[in-house]
Amino acid sequence: MSQDKETKKIEPSSIEIVEPVGKRVLIRKDEDKKITRGGIKLPDNIEIPTITGRIVAVSAEVETMPEMPLKKYDKVLFNPKGAIPVDFEGDNRLFVVEVENIVAVFRKA
Repeated sequence: MSQDKETKKIEPSSIEIVEPVGKRVLIRKDEDKKITRGGIKLPDNIEIPTITGRIVAVSAEVETMPEMPLKKYDKVLFNPKGAIPVDFEGDNRLFVVEVENIVAVFRKA
């Protein structure tokens, strides 16, 4: 095969929307904590991992499920083991999470 063909440079496209499919939601994970409850500031290389975040997008399937009261902007507690990172963001705090991995929703009384 000849290598005479021009190599086309593909420009990265800007992704505007990530829409989860199936029984999944897109979550923006909260920042990891750098200060303990007692007020001690941790060194930069140590963080307390968080497993909470805000729902950024809900799949069409989840929106139509009355038994799944999840909506955009809900603060949730989720199991990070099943979370799939979305890699187009520099700080990589976006995750696609199956609804089965959401263990709690924070609601105001």
